[in-house]
Amino acid sequence: MTITQLKETVREASSLMAQDDFSVMQKDGYSNIVTSSDVAVQEFLRARLDEAMPGCGFLCEEEDMHDLRHEYVWIIDPIDGTANYSRGIAQCAICVGLKDARGMLMSAVYLPRTGEMFSAVRDEGAWLNDARISVSGRTFGDAVMCTALSVYHKEYTRVCSDIITDVFLECNDIRRFGAAAPELCYLAMGRCELYFEYLLSPWDFAAASLILQEAGGCISDLHGLPLDLTAPGGVLAANNPANLTRLQQIAARHLFSE
Repeated sequence: MTITQLKETVREASSLMAQDDFSVMQKDGYSNIVTSSDVAVQEFLRARLDEAMPGCGFLCEEEDMHDLRHEYVWIIDPIDGTANYSRGIAQCAICVGLKDARGMLMSAVYLPRTGEMFSAVRDEGAWLNDARISVSGRTFGDAVMCTALSVYHKEYTRVCSDIITDVFLECNDIRRFGAAAPELCYLAMGRCELYFEYLLSPWDFAAASLILQEAGGCISDLHGLPLDLTAPGGVLAANNPANLTRLQQIAARHLFSE
């Protein structure tokens, strides 16, 4: 499958998000929901991608689809930012990435309510619609950080708040859009420069991580190590290595001080 074919497939899947009569179900209280559109988009993508590339594995958010025993694995979040989607907020995206033994190979992150298609192919750059994108050159002091509290694990509120506060005292400002993949793509195209979340699932960040890196940005787990693309974990990202290092230092004061 080519990146053009992947983007076409994702755009087609987005028609399933345009319906106004979707239903909302709770997976674990009000903060963790799934809509009928999530399920429909995931089923559509799985069928189309399996037809295009038979024999691939799938790691998907809904229905516990975790089949990693293959050379190639599709990592899919049918709607990143489901809470936003259910409330009519624009920051919600279909996220699809293809992983091989070396890492992410190609990715598409599509925000249907804004018409923004972010995409990347390993070693070939990153794009927003038809335009090449790159991170900004802003310093830490002039940086905007996208972040969030750990909504599914509110026991981490204090440590998240402490990290966010310390970063805020050194950077320009903070944003919280409520969807990880769009925020990482915003970093990739220069709308922000820093990113922190304490705990995410791989489908939240896998596709967008390639877009960010191909745009010249850098990303790590909370220990400063490469992301594990198949397991939950924290994420730190920045527009350049110096800013990422400073972000890692601030986070480490609260995460590893004992």
